[in-house]
Amino acid sequence: MSETDTGSVSTPAAGGPLDIKRVMAALPHRYPMLLVDRVEELILDQRIVAIKAVSINEEFFQGHFPGRPIMPGVLQVEALAQAAGVLAVESLGLAGSGKLVYFMSIDGVKFRKPVEPGVLLRLEVEFLQKRSRVCKFAGKAMLGGEIATECEFTAMIAEPPAA
Repeated sequence: MSETDTGSVSTPAAGGPLDIKRVMAALPHRYPMLLVDRVEELILDQRIVAIKAVSINEEFFQGHFPGRPIMPGVLQVEALAQAAGVLAVESLGLAGSGKLVYFMSIDGVKFRKPVEPGVLLRLEVEFLQKRSRVCKFAGKAMLGGEIATECEFTAMIAEPPAA
């Protein structure tokens, strides 16, 4: 158990980090769209810190850009959203339910540093508002101690489309 800044006590899920198997249990995404490699910290109903290992082997680097590979900003935002999806699914007890987390809006996106191959992108996301079906988040993608990307976004918890 850990004490938060507000003085309340919270329990990280599973007592610590989530490996890729737990991430894949929480998210429907698979290669090449799974952009969360592990979770380092998860405080239910509050925040998550996840990692995306950015590798030159990523398919998008073949064309973005030849000679100057940079991770597309939209994929950085998607990585933040996937981290938020893990936070929401775990906090709401929906792991294994098949429910999906869909974007509703993305606000105030700022790209501050290019994300190049060979880095660990630290995805920090916190709840701003949480309801049973709609959640609002603030996210930052960090390189070292510097912000690469930041935004706020809203997502909806929904049933998957009928087959």
